[in-house]
Amino acid sequence: MGLINYIKDTKGELKHVSWPTRKQSLVYTGLVVLISVAISIYLGFFDWLFTYIVESLVI
Repeated sequence: MGLINYIKDTKGELKHVSWPTRKQSLVYTGLVVLISVAISIYLGFFDWLFTYIVESLVI
């Protein structure tokens, strides 16, 4: 009976969740993608810079 009660309780709790609207979901997804791309460019630039510096010192 533990599993059945767990499923019933979970279903009841999901009714209390405040789900975002479609517009909010799209905006938040866009923000996550934009921030991820910006951070990857930022980190990629420093990776390239440090690689260039190390290669300059070694060669």
